Amino acid sequence: MKNKNISRACLAAALVMAGTVSAHASALRSSAPETEAAVMIMDNTRMARPKAKIVKEYAPTNRPAESERLFRSEAVEAEIARIKGVLSNAKLAWMFENCFPNTLDTTVRYRKDDNGRDDTVVYTGDIHAMWLRDSGAQVWPYLQLANKDEHLRSMLAGVIRRQFKCIELDPYANAFLDPYDPNPDHQWMSDQTQMRPELHERKWEIDSLCYPLRLAYEYWLVTGDDSVFDEHWMAAIRNILKTFREQQRKEGVGPYTFMRVTDRQLDTVCNMGKGNPVNPVGLIASVFRPSDDATTFLFLVPSNFFAVTSLRKAAEILTKVNGQAALAAECTELAAEVETALKKYATYNHPEYGTIYAFEVDGYGNRFLMDDANVPSLLAMPYLGDMDVNDPIYQNTRRFVWSEANPYFFRGSAGEGIGGPHVGYDMAWPMSIMMKAFTSQDDAEIKRCVEMLMTTDAGTGFMHESFNVNDPTDFTRSWFAWQNTLFGELILKLVNEGKVDLLNSITVK
Repeated sequence: MKNKNISRACLAAALVMAGTVSAHASALRSSAPETEAAVMIMDNTRMARPKAKIVKEYAPTNRPAESERLFRSEAVEAEIARIKGVLSNAKLAWMFENCFPNTLDTTVRYRKDDNGRDDTVVYTGDIHAMWLRDSGAQVWPYLQLANKDEHLRSMLAGVIRRQFKCIELDPYANAFLDPYDPNPDHQWMSDQTQMRPELHERKWEIDSLCYPLRLAYEYWLVTGDDSVFDEHWMAAIRNILKTFREQQRKEGVGPYTFMRVTDRQLDTVCNMGKGNPVNPVGLIASVFRPSDDATTFLFLVPSNFFAVTSLRKAAEILTKVNGQAALAAECTELAAEVETALKKYATYNHPEYGTIYAFEVDGYGNRFLMDDANVPSLLAMPYLGDMDVNDPIYQNTRRFVWSEANPYFFRGSAGEGIGGPHVGYDMAWPMSIMMKAFTSQDDAEIKRCVEMLMTTDAGTGFMHESFNVNDPTDFTRSWFAWQNTLFGELILKLVNEGKVDLLNSITVK
C-alpha cells in the first residue's frame, strides 16, 4: 500500500461535515488463523483467510464433479465451450470455466412449490442463506441465455418468485433461510429487531428491494414471460412502496430498528437501533450498506440512485402487465421525488476532482466522501444502469473513488482496488476491479483490470471476497459465488464486444 499522508494513515474514512472534513477510524481487520477450511468468525459474511492451494496447471477444471453439481444448463455449458474456444489465454479460459457456472454448480436449489410453480433458493456460497441482493446478482448473467434453455428459464423464474415471497414476508430483511432446509442456521435470532424463523438476517438495505426488480424486469424483457407477475408480485411491490416511504422518514423514523451484541462497530446501529438522524428531504434512508455494514449517514447515495431506476422499471411492469395505472404512478412519483433530492443533496464540490457524488449524506449538509466495493457503489452506477457512464459528475466521481482520496482505496505490490470497513485495511475486493472494467471505455485500462484479476486469484482459479494488495494468498471467502459469476459475466461481455485479441494478449506468470 502506497504511503498516505499522516491523517489518512490514521483514519479509516473521511467525513465532510457541513463543509468541514473530519474522520473516524473504523473496524480494523481482525487477525484470523490460516487454515485450509473456511471458518465462521464473528460475522458470518467474513471468513477466516485460508492458505491458498496453488494450482499450477490449468486443466482439468476446478468445478465440482458433474454428479455433484446442483443445477445443469445445456445453454450455459455451450456458452462455456464457445468462450473457451476463442480464448487462447489458457489461464483465463480455465478461470472462466471455473467461475461462470459457479452459482449453478454450487448454490442453486431449484424445485416446484406445492402449487407446481417454479421455486428457486440461491445460497450465497459458504453461507447457506439467500440474500436478495446476492441471489439477484448471481443469476443475472444467465438471463441472456434463458431463451436457449427452458430448464434455465424455469430456474430463473423460480428465483424471481422466491424473491417476491421473501419481500412479501418481510421487506426489511436482507437474507432468508431455505424453507426446505431441515436444519436451518438461526445464527442471528437474538438480534434486537423483529426477527422471525424464516429469516437469516434482518438488516435494512435499500438495494435488497432493488435487485429483485432489476432481475424481474430484465427477465420479462428477455423472455416475454409475464407469469411471474402474480399475486406475490403485487404484494411485494406494495411492500416496497410502503417501506421506501417509511424510510423517507417524513413522519418519524418508521418501525424498523436493529441492534446486535457484537464487537464490530458497524454490525450494530446507534441511537437504540434507529441510526443517525436525517433531514427528511425526499431521499430514502438505508440503515445498512450492501456490505452489510451500518451506514454513517443514512441517505446512501448509490442505493438511492438504484431505487430510482428500479421504481421506474416496476412502473412499466405494473402498467403493461398488470394494468395497475395508479400503483405505477405511485412508483413514478416516488422515483421523481428521490431523483430531485439526489440532484440537490448528493453532490460535493471537491477541491481536486470537481463536483462529485458523495457516498452518504444526511440532508443536513453532512457528507461521507468514500466508496465501498460492494454493488451498488458509486463506481458501479453505470453498470446497474443508474447513470450514464459519460455523465461528467460520474466521471469526476470515478476518478475520485479510484484514488487515495478515497480512504478505502488500497494499492500494493500485488494489485489495487476498493475495499471497505467490512474487511478492513489493505484488503481490496475483486468486485471493485470488475466494476472498473465494466465502466471503462479504455482498452488499456480494461486489460490491466483483467490482468489484475488473473494474478490475484492466489492460483485457485476463483475470485475471492477480498485479497491483500501485497499478498493475494491472504484472502477472505474462498467460496463467494457472486464474485465468481460476476467475473464470468465480465469475460463474456468482453468477448461479445469483440475484445478477444485484448484478452488473449494478456500474459501472466
